[in-house]
Amino acid sequence: MTTSIDGLALRSKQGGSPFPPIADYGFLSDCEVTALVAPAGDVEWMCLPRMDGPSVFAAVLDRGAGRFRLGPAEISVPSGRQYLPGTMVLETTWATPTGWAEVRDCLLIGPWRYQHHRSDTHVRVPADQSAERVLVRTVRCLTGSVDFVLECEPAFDYGRKRATWRHTGEGYGQAEALAGDDEVPQLRLTTDLKLGFEGPCAMARRRLRAGDEMFCAISWGDGEPPGSYAAARDRISRTAEFWHEWMSRGTFPDHPWRNYLQRSALTLKGLTYAPTGALVAAPTCSLPEDPGGERNYDYRYTWLRDSAFMLWGLYTLGLDRDADDFFYFITDLAEQNADLQIMYGIGGERDLTEHQLDHLSGYDGARPVRIGNGAYDQRQHDVWGVLLDSVYLHTEADDRLDARQWPMLVRQVEAALAHWRQPDQGIWEVRGPARHFTSSKVLCWVAADRGAKLARMRGDAARAAEWRQAADEIHADICAHGTDARGVFCQHYETDALDASVLLIPLLGFLPAGDQRVRATVLAIADELTEEGMVLRYRVDEADDGFSGEEGTFTICSFWLVSALAEIGEVDRARTLCEKLLSYASPLLLYAEELDPHTGRHLGNFPQAFSHLALINAVMHLVREDEKAGAVPVEEAVAR
Repeated sequence: MTTSIDGLALRSKQGGSPFPPIADYGFLSDCEVTALVAPAGDVEWMCLPRMDGPSVFAAVLDRGAGRFRLGPAEISVPSGRQYLPGTMVLETTWATPTGWAEVRDCLLIGPWRYQHHRSDTHVRVPADQSAERVLVRTVRCLTGSVDFVLECEPAFDYGRKRATWRHTGEGYGQAEALAGDDEVPQLRLTTDLKLGFEGPCAMARRRLRAGDEMFCAISWGDGEPPGSYAAARDRISRTAEFWHEWMSRGTFPDHPWRNYLQRSALTLKGLTYAPTGALVAAPTCSLPEDPGGERNYDYRYTWLRDSAFMLWGLYTLGLDRDADDFFYFITDLAEQNADLQIMYGIGGERDLTEHQLDHLSGYDGARPVRIGNGAYDQRQHDVWGVLLDSVYLHTEADDRLDARQWPMLVRQVEAALAHWRQPDQGIWEVRGPARHFTSSKVLCWVAADRGAKLARMRGDAARAAEWRQAADEIHADICAHGTDARGVFCQHYETDALDASVLLIPLLGFLPAGDQRVRATVLAIADELTEEGMVLRYRVDEADDGFSGEEGTFTICSFWLVSALAEIGEVDRARTLCEKLLSYASPLLLYAEELDPHTGRHLGNFPQAFSHLALINAVMHLVREDEKAGAVPVEEAVAR
């Protein structure tokens, strides 16, 4: 059965929706550009020339906003999908009534491309490899025969500009797409099929028989596509070697959950914009936290609060180079700007003004579709703490404090001490009134505590003493005003409502895990702020967050609870929850921002960096418990 929306033929989907479940998308990256691939073989999200650029394929937000399909005719459900182990190469296997075929999708990475000129985007130390600015797709018929179709219909600038195609070269295998009246090609399509055009769609068809092979590639900028199937295959193999080599630098425990750690590490690498070292929170915008609702945000930016968790996760897994690149990115921002923002563009941009794209229907009708993020200029007092904790983690890993950064650190600690008594919007960026959020105060304490430790390392006894005294004052204030009558830490000073962000109290070392208030808080959240055992950020009827509607349980909060339970000695309970959360991973071991606790449905932007960072933290907590118990003979083995 097919339907039509804006003239685009669509296949029937689960529950009657034309949109695939969020968890069913495959994620591709070359560390400059990302893409989402639906099970039916459609590239449904891709932005150029970088992760936060305007979309060229956006069918994930509107079925008429651009797609690139390669798959069997009349068949939309594959037999299997997997990443080639240890890579970001996606392999899809198709079974049709007449035969079997295999498709591989890959954003190519090759040798460092800037041999004769310098890059105008790279500010980090040049690597051996860089993005090739080519998305390549190959097909191999395994048995029988399979009719394949190629349909490439870009819609530029979030679907506002339709493509105009024209052939290039002498045959039918090369074409370029123009955006509206623009004479500068936006995309080039290269294939060993014969291309024709139906309006804004470039199309080709071929019956493949056992042993037959074909390829297609889109390229942009100065990207050079392969000219044959053999060349495409070789360049995919070279890209796979890049990912294998990158993985081999890490240290992954020999444990049954190692695959989750490795896929999370690969996902974080894929969410990193290599030219600057920035980590995007997610590669997508406006995938809904509430099905059909308005909680739809753009996450293609880098949040400072991700920094400490990113560094902790990467240093734990031995991926120091990537941790260092991200560290230098955030310290660059802190050195250049006296006033820290909570988030920045991946090139360090400060203005992230939010806009609504009213011409898009939204994922499964969830509107408005937003680009930009209106929270970028909020007051959130966690920024100083996450920055200082990042510097402290980096200093411990590097065993030295860079003297050039000291003036910046002094400025940020002093900012935390100047503002900690004031209310803010909190870690969850509520768009309601400012409050004295407990977690914000805790992170101001982190700024003073880590600042004092760094000052002591530097030999600055006067500042170490001053900041230690300030840290003690903040600590006392939080303990006096941040708990309810039970001794449970609450969302903010004016409420008894619970908030999952206070799970950071034992993880950040604010109080020892053995403190009765910590235990009471962790157990209260486990018992009272959960649905089906999984954790809500807060109950929306107890917090004025500026939005209507419900939301799912937050994946990061559930993994935080795993870590916190392990910290207080509730290891069996932590392991049970972790096993449940791991069972809810997508078929490709990816996580969105939220999970519906009743169905396991993934909600929000996808894949979500924070979810994978928290997974690494939680799994490593339990791996270490297994090591101590001797339940599994774990050695820190290099995964190859």
